[in-house]
Amino acid sequence: MLADYHNNPFDVTASKITFQEIYERWSKEKYPTISASNIKGYEASYRVCTSLYSRIFKELKLADLQHVIDTCGKNYPTLKKVKVLFSQLYDYAMKNDICNKDYAEFVDIVKFKDKNPDQRSHNKFFKEEVQRLWELADDPYYQIILMLIYNGCRITEFLDLKKENVHLDKQYFDVIASKTENGLRKVPIADKVLPFYKAWFEGSSCEYLLHTPDQKHFDYRNYYDSYFTPLMEQIGFDHKPHDTRHTCISMLSEAHVDQTTIKKIVGHSGAMTLTERVYTHLDIETLVDAINRI
Repeated sequence: MLADYHNNPFDVTASKITFQEIYERWSKEKYPTISASNIKGYEASYRVCTSLYSRIFKELKLADLQHVIDTCGKNYPTLKKVKVLFSQLYDYAMKNDICNKDYAEFVDIVKFKDKNPDQRSHNKFFKEEVQRLWELADDPYYQIILMLIYNGCRITEFLDLKKENVHLDKQYFDVIASKTENGLRKVPIADKVLPFYKAWFEGSSCEYLLHTPDQKHFDYRNYYDSYFTPLMEQIGFDHKPHDTRHTCISMLSEAHVDQTTIKKIVGHSGAMTLTERVYTHLDIETLVDAINRI
């Protein structure tokens, strides 16, 4: 055995190297050569593979990799990235004689191509539910939900809104950071929720309009886990924060507000025509009038 080893040296620790150790060795070489965005993509894919971290890499079989794909609940684009990570790790392992077979190439993600496990239909708040929220409007955290329903903002846009961008005298606020170019916009404040904005604005020294009880900035996870979800459970509603946006759009449509105005209010980009993007300039009075119709 010793003679065989001298004739063909190999890494005697290879039989004990885990999936996590392979990833750490590979990433140490790979990451200095790629962009920050690519690194984030690989890191996100690696987080999907928690069930493999402590497994001996050379003992992994196709079924182990496929189990990650089948049970992680991610959409097809994400699964493609996970499979790419598998391929990279197996390529590294085979080059370094840690294993001698690449199972990554046999991982099946095609069956998820037309499916999106993360996707859920957005459910608008029924009129009775909106009325119930109004009955609870003395609570400032129920006020936030009503403010969202009557402004159509993405939840992160609203949580990140600073007071310096809120113009109570003219009843609008500026969204200065959004996921789309058309998301940068002036959002009207409806008459019926204007008192809520004033109360939040004047009720603290925090630079953000909305804030935690100790006047700290809300991050999404904190707001969703500690406020929105408990409030929904308290009144027996089954909703996600984005449902408020969907509700606003539906209410505007039902009030016969024209589609161009709706797109301007909520910052929709995909369905906006070139004419709407370039030539339509709606003043804030028009937007306030539209939002007051719901």
